[in-house]
Amino acid sequence: MGLYLPDAIRLHARERGTRAALSCADRTLGYAELHSRTNRLARALLTAARPGSRIGFLARTRTEAGEILIAAAKAGLVTVPLNWRLSEAELTALAQDAGLRVLLTEPEFRSAADAVHAALPGLRLVIIDSPAEQQDRQEQPDPPDSPDPSGPAQAADPAVPGYEAWLAAHPDDDPGRGGRADADEVYLQIYTSGTTGVPKGVLLTHTNFHAERAELEESRWQPGSVALNALPLFHIGGLGLLQMALSAGAHSLLLPDFTPEAAARTIEREGVTHTFLVPSVLHLLTELPGIERRDFSRLHLVSYGAAPITPALLRRSLSVLGCRFQGKYGLTEAGGTVTRLAPEDHRPGGPRSHLLGSVGRPRPGVRVVICDPGTGDPVPPGTVGEIRIASAHNTPGYWNRPQETTELYDARGLLCTGDGGYVDEDGYLFLTDRVKDMIVSGGENVYPTEVESALAEHPAVFEVAVVGVPDDLWGEAVTAVVVPRRDLPRPGEQELIDFVRQRIASYKKPRRVHFVGELPRNPAGKVLKRELRARLRQSHQ
Repeated sequence: MGLYLPDAIRLHARERGTRAALSCADRTLGYAELHSRTNRLARALLTAARPGSRIGFLARTRTEAGEILIAAAKAGLVTVPLNWRLSEAELTALAQDAGLRVLLTEPEFRSAADAVHAALPGLRLVIIDSPAEQQDRQEQPDPPDSPDPSGPAQAADPAVPGYEAWLAAHPDDDPGRGGRADADEVYLQIYTSGTTGVPKGVLLTHTNFHAERAELEESRWQPGSVALNALPLFHIGGLGLLQMALSAGAHSLLLPDFTPEAAARTIEREGVTHTFLVPSVLHLLTELPGIERRDFSRLHLVSYGAAPITPALLRRSLSVLGCRFQGKYGLTEAGGTVTRLAPEDHRPGGPRSHLLGSVGRPRPGVRVVICDPGTGDPVPPGTVGEIRIASAHNTPGYWNRPQETTELYDARGLLCTGDGGYVDEDGYLFLTDRVKDMIVSGGENVYPTEVESALAEHPAVFEVAVVGVPDDLWGEAVTAVVVPRRDLPRPGEQELIDFVRQRIASYKKPRRVHFVGELPRNPAGKVLKRELRARLRQSHQ
């Protein structure tokens, strides 16, 4: 087993204290400094919350977000990362559901934080300010008194401390929590992205969510590795990459605002060795003009996941980036990664090229069972059913939702993912879609991923999503929503339908094709098919 995060930071502070741990913009923290600062923050948090309490952070991907995660674990507190893209009403509802005791936020989200504070009067609000921002504020004249004493508190209000001053006021004294003795304590509460309904708080213990030694070794993580993390830290993908890099003693470069150019420049200039990219980001990066001329020679491994990837995009990514790739399938409720498609399985054009459509084999200690969604009985290899999981990484449940927690597990104790797929004779898992996303058209089952993969082969298709829309004749009509490439003439609807019919069974072809400028996505990069279905149903009424 690998180290839990607090113990990893303690170890690296002793053995490689001056080595860079976290960087964002022009600020870099070494491991010794990170250890010291998180000790101070842990002590500060314990003045406002008892062990087991929930603390939230509402911030972009920056060094302080990493500090909060580590410090809370050292203090025995539960971190609740909040999605800064949500509305004030949504954020307030999540904060109330979690019962936050502390909220740390940056000035950009102060309005939303004040709304949360108003709904939770006992909440301790802290404004994240870097040392440079703190100095700037100190040099500014005091603001005039507010004419409305009941108005929002300002950052200068002593009741709302600045982050740096709050740390400085507390001792460098490690509370000592978050080690092996605390293995079964919850330390993360991550709210699901809510593509199918109201977000639920997924509980994760140190055992559920930590970097295992086998994972570090198979991905060749080492203290000299450099990771680019451009994922939001309210998502398990971003948190997982951060935890992996810190556990390995590597250097994490945090990118608060992703652009293809910024990512490419960082990979090239900083000698990035590891990164995790969702398919939509891979699309943007590989389409960047001149990307083939970039020097990515130090890039060792690109992991991808969080949403289905088409074989066409994967082949282009392999060609353009020229490094090793590994695919990952997982979900928050399963503690992150469930299966892994190893780099040696990424061989376009070879006898095993069909594996590019797979998400790989289960990680060590994980058992994947394909079950009939109606009866719950296991089905033979090659048969499509619901993916269910047995693993020590599975969540103990949802926060304050006993009914949903009960429904998450079947009678055998397997976690029900809601994802459809099948396992081949060699144990490779192939996704077909969410069980509820399967389309029944003319009495035949159609899996959108298969249609999307066929359409993505067309040179003029940039992105595509396929959903079922109610139809009087077919029951559900297979409907494609296509983002065309801007540098090529837009294809016609019939042209795309005929293109698919030449590649897969005719009954699977789209009955309708809609062209759009972009697909709706949640912050994790997943296409919001629920929203697409709603739009298309409305347009056909």
